[in-house]
Amino acid sequence: MYNRFHNKRRIRSFDPTFIVNNPPMASGVREYAITHAFNDFDVDEVLKRNVSDHGYKIPTPIQDQCIGPLLEGRDLIGIANTGTGKTAAFLIPLINKVLKDANHRVLILAPTRELATQTRDEFLAFAKNLRIYSALLIGGAGMGRQIDSLRRYPNFVIGTPGRIKDHLRSRYLDLSKFDCVVLDEADRMVDIGFLPDMRQIITLLPTRRQSLFFSATIDGKVREIIRGFVRDPVLVSVKTGDTARNIEQKVVKVYDVTRKIEQLYRLIVDEKFEKVLVFGRTKHGVQKLADELTYHGLRAEAIHGNKNQSQRMRTLDKFKNDEIKILIATDVASRGLDIPNVSHVINFDLPESYEAYIHRIGRTGRMDKKGIALTFVE
Repeated sequence: MYNRFHNKRRIRSFDPTFIVNNPPMASGVREYAITHAFNDFDVDEVLKRNVSDHGYKIPTPIQDQCIGPLLEGRDLIGIANTGTGKTAAFLIPLINKVLKDANHRVLILAPTRELATQTRDEFLAFAKNLRIYSALLIGGAGMGRQIDSLRRYPNFVIGTPGRIKDHLRSRYLDLSKFDCVVLDEADRMVDIGFLPDMRQIITLLPTRRQSLFFSATIDGKVREIIRGFVRDPVLVSVKTGDTARNIEQKVVKVYDVTRKIEQLYRLIVDEKFEKVLVFGRTKHGVQKLADELTYHGLRAEAIHGNKNQSQRMRTLDKFKNDEIKILIATDVASRGLDIPNVSHVINFDLPESYEAYIHRIGRTGRMDKKGIALTFVE
């Protein structure tokens, strides 16, 4: 085995030395005491049953603190690490709001197709048998089906800013009737260039509305969005550090770059590597890595920007359902994906920045489960 696509250009904006044998960040952090059960919230009984059937037994800290104020109609700013359960924190009260008044309409903006699709999936689970409809508006999918879903006058519209703008231009979407808006992963939307689109979309919404803003960080341009977006908001912060305390972070030293893939192979054949997400830098590189590991008998597939939306979703479904053991991805998958039970994240190529590193390793150690993050350093 050999590495056919090693790039000798070292990324300088990320210094991996700080994570050498770094243990989970647990010392000196006060545990948050949950004060509610899901049954304590004043929501529809069928909705409560759907929440329970979906596997939610005890609220996470952000769910515990957000659901009550959102049921009251308050604006809210939520600051939380990835994987803390914020999607349910806003979907549960907003679905209940629509159950009480079918005229309510909710717009949810997400930075990536994958996160928007994941949010839609969560919505479908919580809204089962409640006769509440949604439209998923994302790029890489046909406009026709999306237009048909908008013609049903759905209470929930979930999408990415670019595709939302496409439907606004074609006049199939009118935001003047939406009295609730959610900006999810707002910092990521700013990072990938959606700031002008977000500003334009916000100007088309009614001034009287309920506004929810979720972000892992709030600084710089993210603050610009907040100004004028929320009114007298409740601030909920459950972020205790840059990374989850239950992620063990270590460096894997690469002494021979020509045998880097072999080194990866010898790691992940161990039965302890139950479900592995590997990050590479380029679309070409991750595809070749997936092909190499598959050739040597491992159940591995890749997702990257050259795959269309249906291909990416099929591969993600295989990984979620344990049909493949190893998913290899570019940073298209490093934010917003809720993939259960990822035992290991491996940075085969160094990320471009510390922020990208945090987003990558956040795919493991989710919902208080243990996770391990390994970074290859040459």
